[in-house]
Amino acid sequence: MIEAILTLGGMGAVAGFGLGFAAKRFAVEVDARLEELMAALPGINCGACGFAGCRPCADAINIGAVPVNACPVGGDETVNALARIMGVEPVASIKQYARVFCTGGVQEARRAFQYEGMTDCNAAVLVSGGGKACVFGCLGLGSCVAACPYDAMYMNENAIPVVIDDKCTGCTLCAPACPKDLIEMIPAASDIQILCNSTHKGSEVKKVCTVGCIACDICVKVCPYEAIAVNAFLAEIDYTKCTSCGLCVAKCPDDTILDFAGVRPKSFILEEPCTGCTWCRDVCPTNAITGEQDQLHLVDPAKCIGCYMCKDICPENAVEMRGPDVYAKGGIKIKPEAVPNRLTLVHLK
Repeated sequence: MIEAILTLGGMGAVAGFGLGFAAKRFAVEVDARLEELMAALPGINCGACGFAGCRPCADAINIGAVPVNACPVGGDETVNALARIMGVEPVASIKQYARVFCTGGVQEARRAFQYEGMTDCNAAVLVSGGGKACVFGCLGLGSCVAACPYDAMYMNENAIPVVIDDKCTGCTLCAPACPKDLIEMIPAASDIQILCNSTHKGSEVKKVCTVGCIACDICVKVCPYEAIAVNAFLAEIDYTKCTSCGLCVAKCPDDTILDFAGVRPKSFILEEPCTGCTWCRDVCPTNAITGEQDQLHLVDPAKCIGCYMCKDICPENAVEMRGPDVYAKGGIKIKPEAVPNRLTLVHLK
C-alpha cells in the first residue's frame, strides 16, 4: 500500500515538474498594452469597426493599422482611453446612428394578407414575404428592436421601429436582424434622410404605400447643392454634399423625406446692420422674407424652414438664427410657428 502511494506520488511530482518546465519553456508573452486596449473597448464584439470583434480591433490599433477612433460604439470616452494607452492625440470619434429606411406603418402601407405566426420578421418573411403589399417595407414585428443591446429602439403605435438617438451607439447589431435590409448607419450630423427603400416605379408605389418615394424628381430640382439623385426609381442623398438645409423636406409631396433635427432655429434680421440689399429675400426658397430695396427686411417664422441660406449670403451679417424656444420680433417674444413633421411626432410619443 505504501509502495503504491509512493509510486503515485513520485509520478505526480515528475509530471508536475514536467508541466512546470513546459509552461516556462513554451510560455507566450502577453502584450500588456494589448490587454489595456481590450479593457478600454466596449467588449460587445458588434463588428461596427469592420473587424470580427473587439480583440482583432485591439490588435489592429496596437500595431497602428487603424486609428484610435476605429470603434464607433464607445464614443469619445473610448477614443480618449485608447489614445492615452497608445500615447497619441485623440481623434474625434465618428458618430453614427441607425436609420430604418421605411416609415410605411399600418396607417400608410397596404397589406396583402394578415400574417399570423411567430412575432419575428425573419419568420414572417418566409411566409410569402410577410404580409405587406410593398415587398420592400418594414414588417413591423420588431426583430431589430429585440437585437438592440442598448434599448435604443422601440416599436411605435404605427408598427414602425424608432431609433432613440441618445441611446444608439452605432453598433450595427440591429441591421442584420432585418430581413428586408432596411437599416443603415448614417452619420449623426446628417439630419435629412429619404426613408424609403422601394425601387419600384412611382405608380406601383402609390398603390401600396402613401409615404413611399415615387421618384418625382422634385427633391432633385429644389436641392441647391445637387446632393440628391434618383437611381432605380429611388431618391438618394449624397451626404458629402448635403448641408441639411431641409428644403427637400418641405417640398416632398409624399412626406418621404424626414428631418431628424426637429424644430429648427428661425432666421431673424437685425435692424441696424441690414441695408435692404434684398439678397436674403431673393435667395429664400420659401418666400419667407419680405422687404423693399434699401428697407429693413422681415422674416415670416411660419414660412422659414431654418435652411441658413439667407444667413450664408448676407454681406452685412445681419441675419441671426434664433429659437427654437422663443423668436423675438419687434421686442415681442412669440413661439416659433414651426409644425413638427411626422417623424418629430413619432419621437414625441
